[in-house]
Amino acid sequence: MIARLTSVAARWTSLVPALAVVLLALTWGRDLPGAVVALVTLVLAAAVLAAVHHAEVVAHRVGEPFGSLVLAVAVTIIEVALIVTLMADGGDKSATLARDTVFAAVMITCNGIVGLCLLVASLRHGTAVFNPEGTGAALATVATLATLSLILPTFTTSRPGPEFSDVQLTFAAVSSLILYGLFVTTQTVRHRDYFLPITRQGEVITVDDHADVPTSRTALVSLGLLGLALIGVVGLAKGVSPTIESAVESAGLHHAVIGVIIALLVLLPETIAALRSARRDRVQTSLNLALGSAMASIGLTVPAVALASFWLSGPLVLGLGSTYTVLLALTVVVSSLTVVPGRATPLQGGVHLVLFAAYLELAVNP
Repeated sequence: MIARLTSVAARWTSLVPALAVVLLALTWGRDLPGAVVALVTLVLAAAVLAAVHHAEVVAHRVGEPFGSLVLAVAVTIIEVALIVTLMADGGDKSATLARDTVFAAVMITCNGIVGLCLLVASLRHGTAVFNPEGTGAALATVATLATLSLILPTFTTSRPGPEFSDVQLTFAAVSSLILYGLFVTTQTVRHRDYFLPITRQGEVITVDDHADVPTSRTALVSLGLLGLALIGVVGLAKGVSPTIESAVESAGLHHAVIGVIIALLVLLPETIAALRSARRDRVQTSLNLALGSAMASIGLTVPAVALASFWLSGPLVLGLGSTYTVLLALTVVVSSLTVVPGRATPLQGGVHLVLFAAYLELAVNP
C-alpha cells in the first residue's frame, strides 16, 4: 500500500509541472473567465507542491547548502524575468515594480518565513538551534544589499526623487553581483560547514539520514521538473494577477497589496520547503532558504533591472519611503539579535511574525 502511494505521488509530481506549463501557454496574455481562474488556481497550488517535492529531491542529492541554493536561485531567476517582462509592458506605471517586489520578498523571507520556521521548530523541539556564524554572514549581506539598493536612492541628490543616476545605478548593480558572488563562494566552498544544520550540542550534521539518497538520474529529472514547475508557478501567478487586482480594487485596498499577494504566491515553494525543514529540526536549512532567497532577490533583480533600464522607457524608482525604511531598519536590528545566540524560542518567532504582520497592515493601510 505504501509503495502504491509513493508511486502515485511520483506520478502526479511529474505530471503537474508539464500541465502547469501547458495551461500557461494556453492562457498567457488572455482575459480569463471565473471558471478558468479557478482551474488556474488549483493547478498553481499543485505546481507549488510539486516544486517543493522536486527541490527536496535535488537538495537531498547534492546536500546542504547546495540544495537551498538551487531553489532560491531558480525561483529568483524566474521572478526577475517576470519583473522585467512586466516593466517592459507597464511603462511609467511600473516605475516602482522592482522596488516593491524586492522589498516584499525581503519582508516575506526575513520576517514571514524566518518567524514561522523559528516558531514551528521551537514549539516542536523546545528551542530552534542554528549556526550563528553562517546565518550572521547571510544577514549582514542581506542588510548591505538592501541598504545599497533600497535606502540610498532616497537620500541621493543627483536626480530628483528616490532614483539613482546612471553611474550610481551601475555601482549598485555591480556591487550586488559581487556581494552575492562572494556569499555563494563562502557558502558552498570556503566555509560550507557554517551553513550546515547542527545538533543540540552544536555538532555539524553532514549526512541527512531521513531517506535514501536519490540517484544522479533521478536528481537531474527532478531538477528539470523543478524548472518547469517554477515557470508554471510564476507564469500562472501573473495570469491570475488581473483577477487579484480587480478584487483588490473592488475591496478598496491599496494597490501595493497586489505586489504582496503575487510575491507570496511566488515564494510559496520556498516557504513550504523551509517549514518542512524546521519541523525536522533542520532550522539552518530553513534560514538558508529564507535569507538566501532575500539575497538572491536583491542581488539578481537589481542588476537585471539596471541593465533593462537602458532600453526600457520611464523612470526606475528604487528608494523606499520613510515608513518602509523604518520597518526595514527594525527588521535588521531584530534579526541581528535573533541570530547572535544561535538558538531561538517561540518569542523570537513571534517577534518576526509581528513585524511581518505590521508590513502587511501598512501595505493595506499605508
